[in-house]
Amino acid sequence: MNAIYPINLAKFLSLPGGNFSNSRTQLSFIGKVFICRANSTDSGINGSFSLKVVPPTLLAAEKEEAKAVLTLFLKKQGLSNTVAARTINKSDFFIDHLVSRLHSVHKSRYLVGRELTTLEIRDALIPYLESLQEEFGNGLLDMVESFPNPPVKEKGIAPLPASLSPSSLDSKKLKAISRITETGPAGELRPQILYLVELGMDLDQIKGITRRFPAFAYYSLEGKIKPVVEFLLDLGVPKSEIPTILNKRPQLCGISLSENLIPNMAFLEGLGVDKEQWAKVIYRFPAFLTYSRQKVKTTVDFLYEMGLSAESIGKILTRCPNIVSYSVEDKLRPTAEYFRSLGVDVAVLLHRAPQNFGLSIETNLKPVTEFFLERGYSMEDVGTMISRYGALYTFSLTENLMLKWEFFLNMDYPQSELVKFPQYFGYSLEQRIKPRYALMKECGVMLLLNQLLSLSGHDFDKALKKKLKKIIAD
Repeated sequence: MNAIYPINLAKFLSLPGGNFSNSRTQLSFIGKVFICRANSTDSGINGSFSLKVVPPTLLAAEKEEAKAVLTLFLKKQGLSNTVAARTINKSDFFIDHLVSRLHSVHKSRYLVGRELTTLEIRDALIPYLESLQEEFGNGLLDMVESFPNPPVKEKGIAPLPASLSPSSLDSKKLKAISRITETGPAGELRPQILYLVELGMDLDQIKGITRRFPAFAYYSLEGKIKPVVEFLLDLGVPKSEIPTILNKRPQLCGISLSENLIPNMAFLEGLGVDKEQWAKVIYRFPAFLTYSRQKVKTTVDFLYEMGLSAESIGKILTRCPNIVSYSVEDKLRPTAEYFRSLGVDVAVLLHRAPQNFGLSIETNLKPVTEFFLERGYSMEDVGTMISRYGALYTFSLTENLMLKWEFFLNMDYPQSELVKFPQYFGYSLEQRIKPRYALMKECGVMLLLNQLLSLSGHDFDKALKKKLKKIIAD
């Protein structure tokens, strides 16, 4: 299952960033304006408090941003699109709380009337959500939906212990971060920190990991960090890449080698993952090793169902390990059905370009299909194009397809040439397409689009000379 399951523990928040009681009706910012309080040390204004009114339009926009951040976070925790959307629909008060937290974290920005960027909003909320995930674990979903009331599932459930109160989240995070720079009697850093620095990490990077994943500060050197690092080095992972892997997935250091990592690798190798490619696989997607066998098996069963051989599945998992992170029922199967509706052989497309199955049907796939249909191509043409060039749908409409289409209209080729050679969209417009086309026109000859772009520089020159000689001879 992809959902986060609630646990039988009443975890009630009195979360930092807003003053909430057990009554949802007391949320102060559900109205036309929002009052943001900032103390004198944050705002630089004399007096205990200063007030700033946030326009309703800005507040509405921030709520939408908060929804988008929460949706992305829930999906990264393994929730399907459907479950994540249903949770968002039930979590108006938690969304309001996230907005309140934005106003609390960025008090000074609001006091001078400066709006937050999308990146600033994400940077403020994602670490906070990660800290809640670390604290509440499987109970996170239940807490989000029932906020700010306790998620009572059974009679007689005790209130949240003070030691687990979310009001202590920030202090626990700060304590974990401060642990990074703690020194011994001789002024030396902790052994695990020195070890990480020797690997090529700096203190700021280690603090960043700890900010997102506080437990990292408490992993022991000999029991957790060093065995995993040496394990990765033995697999052939270059030492220079270890910091990047730990930054992407610090949880790896918390997984048992003998009970989890090694058995999981053996299981995956049995499915066809190339053991010689483990270094590249882990670098691309270190979370691959943290998924359960059942999660991997569900994906593999789907690939078999699509008609792929064991060898092909092994290659897909090696080249595109993040395919395991996608929900079969909410992502992979609907995407397969969409491509099948275009007349595409799904097994072939999965083998050639599995990255397509991580794209959104509504945001990525349908707009590209409509782009070509609106320009006179048939559905069959579009299916042929994607079958011949699997990466076609991975390109940006505005930054790639449209620009190259506009230039193609000025070239002396029929539109059918793109059906024959959709790889045209994969070449650089400025460095390949325009220069070669200009040279070809200068020579007064005409090559097939395939010849114009796919030939090496030497062979391209030969093709031009051959055409010139033929013209002269005629």
